[in-house]
Amino acid sequence: MKGLTDIPGIRVGHVSDYEALTGCTAILCEQGAVGGVDIRGSASGTQEIDTLAPTHASDQVHAILLAGGSAFGLEAASGVRRYLASRKIGYAFFGQHVPIVPAAILFDLAIGKPNVHPNAAMGEAAAAAATTDAVKEGCVGAGTGATLGKLLGTARAMKGGMGTYTVTLPGGVLVSALVAVNALGDVRDPATGTPVAGLRASAGSRELGDTEREMKRGALIGDASAPRNTTLAVVATNARLNKVQANKLAQFASLGMARTIYPVNTMADGDVAFALSLGALTCDINILGVAAAEALAQAILRAVKLARTLGGVPGLAG
Repeated sequence: MKGLTDIPGIRVGHVSDYEALTGCTAILCEQGAVGGVDIRGSASGTQEIDTLAPTHASDQVHAILLAGGSAFGLEAASGVRRYLASRKIGYAFFGQHVPIVPAAILFDLAIGKPNVHPNAAMGEAAAAAATTDAVKEGCVGAGTGATLGKLLGTARAMKGGMGTYTVTLPGGVLVSALVAVNALGDVRDPATGTPVAGLRASAGSRELGDTEREMKRGALIGDASAPRNTTLAVVATNARLNKVQANKLAQFASLGMARTIYPVNTMADGDVAFALSLGALTCDINILGVAAAEALAQAILRAVKLARTLGGVPGLAG
């Protein structure tokens, strides 16, 4: 399996700045896809989210952009639009093309160079680099500067990153997830409840602490961590959905975050899950939802297991 590019019609491209420790990821669906979104976090940074609402006139999106750089990173979406428009992708209007590119960002300013952010040129480069090859994982793209377990600050955090996973259903139906994990909380294996990555017991230790336990003891989400966290996800399927169903699929996918990240959707997290429907296969939305939650949970596990040490923040991949 290749990850999100298992879904026909999707290409994925990353650009990573390993000096500034930031980057962005472009998910292209140039023939158009029905989109949806679910925002559960309370510190989100987004753009063109209204185009995904069932009441919005736009019936398709042409790309999704995920970026680091906090609010500054939203500029990268204009580069994806520029790339698509140059290829005559988007809604035609008086000889021009207007692509629809919803975007979301995560906060990675505390790990690298806080004055360097994904910009239009980086977004355009990510779109130009998009391919149907197996999606690169770990510290790439929007996951380059991602971290997790930050309740007590980055000194006791661990490295997050990018992960992807595909679930296969009967009849050739696929549901795949791509995620950048930059959470306040810790990641646990949903099958066993075993801690995998997150808050460390001390700054010099690889032993894991427990964010929820520290919070129940009275630790507050204060200046050390708020609002500097976000898990960004895209789930896609080759089953045909309308916009109402696509938004429901995004809601189902968010359950995958809840099964792996503890705590999740806090006031200091900007958690966002996008959904994309491409293709003509038929599948019950509830079955797709079960697969979406599983795909995202497994993608989150892969994101932290494949993250390597960067910027002095230890990762499980060494």
